Amino acid sequence: MSDMYSELYEKSGSDIIRELGKRYSDYRKRMGYTQKEVAGKSGLSIFTISSFENGSSTGITLASFVKLLRAIDSLDEMEKLLPKLPESPRALFKKQSKE
Repeated sequence: MSDMYSELYEKSGSDIIRELGKRYSDYRKRMGYTQKEVAGKSGLSIFTISSFENGSSTGITLASFVKLLRAIDSLDEMEKLLPKLPESPRALFKKQSKE
């Protein structure tokens, strides 16, 4: 395992979510959105957004995170979490056998 991955695995879930909140804040600001605008677009409260960004709340749901990404036009970043797997060699072989 590379150093980057072992470092990540040593962090708690809460630490990872805190880091994600800080990163989200950086993205939001770079995209030129205020917390108020994100709240309006996402339907989440400014308190929820602020708590996520400053790390005081690490209980954000995946549904809320999707809303936050959508609000800053970054929903395509979700694809990086679990990219679609290529078809397995076994499945490809089975498919070719049927043809």
